[in-house]
Amino acid sequence: MTGDHQALALLLFSAFVAVTLGITTWVSRHRHGSAEEFYAGGRLFSPMENGFAIAGDYMSAASFLGISGLIALYGYDGLLYSVGFLVAWLVVLFLVAELVRNCGRFTLADVVAARMNERPVRIAAGTSSVTVSVLYLVAQMVGAGSLVALLIGRTSEAAQAWTVIGVGALMVIYVSLGGMRATTWIQIVKAVLLLGGTIALTVLVLVRFHGDFDRLLLTAAERSGHGASFLAPGLKYGGDWTARFDFISLGLALVLGTAGLPHILSRFCTVPTARAARRSVVWAIGLIGGFYLMTIVLGFGAAAIVGPDAVRGSNAAGNTAVPLLALDLGGGADSTGGTVLFAVVAAVAFATILAVVAGVTLASSASVAHDLYASLRRRRAKPRSEVAVARAAAVGIGVVAIALGLLARDLNVAFLVGLAFAASANLPVLLYSLFWRGFTTRGAVWAVYGGLIPAVVLVLLSPVGSGSPESLFPGVDFQYFPLQNPGLVSIPLGFVAGWLGTVTSAEPPDEAKHAETEVRSLTGAGAV
Repeated sequence: MTGDHQALALLLFSAFVAVTLGITTWVSRHRHGSAEEFYAGGRLFSPMENGFAIAGDYMSAASFLGISGLIALYGYDGLLYSVGFLVAWLVVLFLVAELVRNCGRFTLADVVAARMNERPVRIAAGTSSVTVSVLYLVAQMVGAGSLVALLIGRTSEAAQAWTVIGVGALMVIYVSLGGMRATTWIQIVKAVLLLGGTIALTVLVLVRFHGDFDRLLLTAAERSGHGASFLAPGLKYGGDWTARFDFISLGLALVLGTAGLPHILSRFCTVPTARAARRSVVWAIGLIGGFYLMTIVLGFGAAAIVGPDAVRGSNAAGNTAVPLLALDLGGGADSTGGTVLFAVVAAVAFATILAVVAGVTLASSASVAHDLYASLRRRRAKPRSEVAVARAAAVGIGVVAIALGLLARDLNVAFLVGLAFAASANLPVLLYSLFWRGFTTRGAVWAVYGGLIPAVVLVLLSPVGSGSPESLFPGVDFQYFPLQNPGLVSIPLGFVAGWLGTVTSAEPPDEAKHAETEVRSLTGAGAV
């Protein structure tokens, strides 16, 4: 890329960083130091504000860069990510949003522990939340590395490493200084920027083809080298039965995983009422739905205009399809329009990465402090002490995410997020806690570990872990599990483990606490 691209993109990105750091500094001067302020922003956000923030939290680098890249390379099969991410919100809307707001205080463990023996349940739920959050963070770090390599024209490991370190440092500053209030406003600003940039690119793609979507699809198929099979299922997941099961596994992970993602669940606690939580999700569905429909246009647009070969040549996993598309739509590498459009897209993508890692880091640091630290202490932690631990945890989580991001830099970011969704062992324990009268403490602990441990182990023993140049450990081969996505096995195991733990438990279910939880979840009576 030319010096003009680099300078303008870095200038726009620097402006975003300056604005968000300004927000963080302003919030830090007006904070009260309370746990409710740090974890939930004082519960002062309106449904529209929270809806935009949820959309900002959810529309990640994986969505903006990875999904469009997968569609550009694999056509129809890449659509599963767009459809799966969107359909998942119906599960959130109808099953968990309002109930979690009524039962929860700050984290998933608050919901589950309401009717259980708190200590083991909080430790299990906290461990799961931190694991899932770190996997999600890795995807954002990989996206940051891929983008900077394209932006500054350097593919060296050192350039990518410094980018990942810089993103990690900024996310720690956002979380430790500003807490939920600063993070929410950063998400809102980022959502507006991302939607604006995506709308502009979508309009330009459709204008290029005179509004003829059929012509766009046919051109994409023609340039793909696969012909009509580019527009049919099976290019990535239809080769054999293993690939087909992988396809089913990925679909389960995407659709069922969202309802258990810690940084999404925590957003429901930032509004004053359960009704506001539900309205927040309605806002989010509208914004997210429009966004994912546009990623379909961008993915096929990249295939038709840039070409899969050029996309793959820039980044084997397809993560740079959208910036390359913007460059072409603006007039090419040497044009002013191409320079400006590329810079805007690169800056928006950077902003996306920063905003999402801030939200995920806040959720995971809250789990460390509010669940793990508070449970392991003999005496109940004071709110100010707990918040101090959360700030320190943000630093530690940032370091871990940076290290793993460097290790996984060659994998597609949407695919990495799929792994995080598969590891989301939180849905079984959440549904059992809300809807099963006979659920016990042992069942809750077994449900969490019964989904989380198999998911992590199966990922390590899958083609993702070893055996190919794109694996985490390319130099060795310890593949024993054929599927790349473990959700088909790990999610049912979580439900089975929760049932088995409950039926073998000597502890009788607490009928009174279940009745109390049921009334609270359905009516909001006694909600925080």
